[in-house]
Amino acid sequence: MIELSYLAAAVLFIVGLKRLGHPKTARSGNGLAALGMLWAVVVTLIDLGTVSWGIVIVGVVIGAVVGAVLARRVQMTSMPELVAAFNGFGGSASAFVALAETLRADPSTLSVETGITTVFSVVVGSLTLSGSFIAYGKLQGLIAGRPIGFAGTNAINLLVALTTLGVGVWATLAGTMLPYWILAGLGLALGVLAVLPIGGADMPVVISLLNSASGLAASSAGFVIGNSALIIGGALVGAAGLILSVLMSDAMNRSLANVLFSKFGGGDASGPSGDAASVKRATVEDVAIALGYADNVVVVPGYGMAVAQAQHALRDVAQSLEARGVSVTYAIHPVAGRMPGHMNVLLAEADVPYEQLLDLEESNPRFSQTDVVIVVGANDVVNPSARNDAGSPIYGMPILDVDNARTVVVIKRSLSPGFAGIDNPLFYQDNTMMLFADAKVALEGLVRAVANV
Repeated sequence: MIELSYLAAAVLFIVGLKRLGHPKTARSGNGLAALGMLWAVVVTLIDLGTVSWGIVIVGVVIGAVVGAVLARRVQMTSMPELVAAFNGFGGSASAFVALAETLRADPSTLSVETGITTVFSVVVGSLTLSGSFIAYGKLQGLIAGRPIGFAGTNAINLLVALTTLGVGVWATLAGTMLPYWILAGLGLALGVLAVLPIGGADMPVVISLLNSASGLAASSAGFVIGNSALIIGGALVGAAGLILSVLMSDAMNRSLANVLFSKFGGGDASGPSGDAASVKRATVEDVAIALGYADNVVVVPGYGMAVAQAQHALRDVAQSLEARGVSVTYAIHPVAGRMPGHMNVLLAEADVPYEQLLDLEESNPRFSQTDVVIVVGANDVVNPSARNDAGSPIYGMPILDVDNARTVVVIKRSLSPGFAGIDNPLFYQDNTMMLFADAKVALEGLVRAVANV
C-alpha cells in the first residue's frame, strides 16, 4: 500500500506538471502537484511510524503561514528572486536529508552505491544553496550584476571541483562523517565560485539550471533514504529544469557552457553610444494619434513593464484600441523578463487573452505588415545588433524584428542599455518614436489620449 500510495503521488506530480503548460489549467496543475507532495509526506510519516505528529502539525502550520505571507506580499517583479530562494532551500533540504541519514545509519555501514548517492546529494544540494542565493543577490541588486571574477577563475573552479571529486571518493571508502562535512563546505564554495562570474543577463538561465540541480539533489536523497516519491519528484524537476535551461540558451543562440563560462552581460553597463539628439522624442498625444489610426498594433513587453507594474494599464490601452476596431496582439520573446514565462504570467494577471500572446516564430513574419509596435520596457530582445553587427556580443541571438514595422514606439525611462550592457540602434532609427516616461504613467496617459483622438 505504501508503494501504491507513492505511485499515486507520482501521478499527481506528472498530471500537475502537464497542466502547467497552459494558463487556464496552471493553477489547478499547481494545486494537484502540491496535493501530491502533501500526500507523499503523509505516507512517508505513516511508513516511519515513530513520528511525533505534534511536531509535524507545528511544521505544517509554520510552513503554511510563511507560504501564505509570501504569496500575498511578494510582487511579480520579485518572483525570480523568490524562485531562486526556493531552489536554494530545496537543495539544502536534500543535503540535510542525506547527511542526517548518514549520521543515523553510521557511515561505516553504507554500501558503495549509497555512499555515491549521498556524496552527490550533499555536493549538489550545497552548491544549489549557495549558488541560488548568489543569483538572488544579483537579481535583487545586493551583488553587482556584472561578472565578478578574474583570469584564473575557471582554473580555480576546476581545482575545487577536482578536490571535491577526490574527497567524494574518500567519503565513499572511508566510512567516517568527516569527509561528508568537508564535501558540504566544498559544495557551498563551488556554488559561489560558479555563479559570481556569470552576468546578471544570464541569471534566468542560471536559476533554471539550479532548479534542475535541486531536483537532482532531491532524487539522490530519495535513493539514500529509499523513498520512491522523492526519487520520481526530484527526477521530474531535474529533467524539466534542464530542458528549460537548454531552450532558454537556444533562444539566445548560446550554449549552456557559454552561459556558465563566458562572463557575458551585467548590470553595470555604460551609457548609450548613439547621439541622444538624433532620437525622435514623442509625447503621449503623438503616440495616441499613431495608435488611433492604425489597423493593427503589436505590443512587446519587457522587464521595464514588470518593474513599473504596468500590465493592467497596458491592457487598458489595448482595450481602448480594440474598441476602435484595432487588432492588438502581444509578441513574447522567450527570455523577456527575469525568468521563463515572466511576461506571460504578468499579462495573464491583467486578464490579457492567452490567444493574443504570440511567440517569436509567430511574431516575426507579422512585423513587416504591422502599423505600430509598442515596445514597453524591452531592450536586448529587440536590438537589431543581434542580426546586423557581427562584432556585437549578442550577435546571432534571435530577436523580435520590430524594426521592420512601419512605426515603432519605445516606452522607456532613458536611453540606458539593457542587461547585455550595449546600446540599441533601434532607438535612433527613422521609424522609431521614443516616449521617455515611466511605463505605467505613459500607458495611463495613452488611455486618455486615445479616447480624444
